[in-house]
Amino acid sequence: MGFQKIRVGNPIVEMDGDEMTRVIWKLIKDKLIFPYLELDIKYFDLGLPHRDATNDRVTIESAEATLKYNVAIKCATITPGWTKPICIGRHAFGDQYRATDTVIKGPGKLKLVFAPSGNEGIKELEVYNFTGAGGIALSMYNTDESIRAFAEASMNFAYQKKWPLYLSTKNTILKKYDGRFKDIFQEVFDTQWNHKFKAAGIWYEHRLIDDMVAYALKSDGGYVWACKNYDGDVQSDFLAQGFGSLGLMTSVLVCPDGKTIEAEAAHGTVTRHYRVHQKGGETSTNSIASIFAWSRGLAHRAKLDGNARLLDFTEKLEAACIGTVELGKMTKDLALLVHGPKVSRSQYLNTEEFIDAVAEELRTRLSSQSKL
Repeated sequence: MGFQKIRVGNPIVEMDGDEMTRVIWKLIKDKLIFPYLELDIKYFDLGLPHRDATNDRVTIESAEATLKYNVAIKCATITPGWTKPICIGRHAFGDQYRATDTVIKGPGKLKLVFAPSGNEGIKELEVYNFTGAGGIALSMYNTDESIRAFAEASMNFAYQKKWPLYLSTKNTILKKYDGRFKDIFQEVFDTQWNHKFKAAGIWYEHRLIDDMVAYALKSDGGYVWACKNYDGDVQSDFLAQGFGSLGLMTSVLVCPDGKTIEAEAAHGTVTRHYRVHQKGGETSTNSIASIFAWSRGLAHRAKLDGNARLLDFTEKLEAACIGTVELGKMTKDLALLVHGPKVSRSQYLNTEEFIDAVAEELRTRLSSQSKL
């Protein structure tokens, strides 16, 4: 008797991507998802050509669909002391990413002006008096509402994981800007999470960003690290490489209520491999993060829908990935970590061979269950 497909009760939002990850994405769907699941996919092509063709309207439409259906799945050396996972929470709003910057030409005074909506007077701060040829200037912002939502989401996530939570800032220098992050996080913790964290045996702590980076390097892992926007962008890549490869890093965007998520691979589109693929060459691209984007998104769908069979499938899919690597079947990036720079072709699989190996391991795990 063949495998009876698992019916997924509610839709999934799929966001397709670019280059080599787009190639991998199709292989994952064809070999690891569609043979086992009967699901309604709301498809959005977020590949660059289509984003350009729609003037980025497709990006907004996919976000609106994610809010409607709650689950989206999006396509994109070793530090021996790390024996447990580390989760970086990036505050993906404001700061440098929504800043206004300018080139200053010639002497003059740079001022920061705030005009309140009410009848209060205009607040004016002198930033710098340029006396020479000029320079550059930057103004950035964030909002209490966004910082508070980030604090609530971070603490909720840490509580679910039963891991301690750290917030890193540079409040010794940016006393008011970063100090606001520190103050709001502390307020949210004191009023909503203190007793829950104590009961769970975990804690919240603020640390300076430089101290936190040093701690991350020497720690054994097992915590959630809440970062401001830029810090999260930089430190997540440092963290991924520290665990061996960007191809091993999952990323989940979580709304403050914890209900709506978007799962994706943390890496980019692997342009260098895609150029080889376009020329008909062989590639060995690590697809683990892309597979886990599917497993984590589907697992959240399963939890929202109360679909135990789907949840079991996602656990077996992740176990099949890990089991395949543990059997010595891996892509070149991982083989280099195991065998060193002189790794031979026989010691790693190409892109499709690896997904085939995961598919075979998944079939074995699913068939052993069906025989019980």
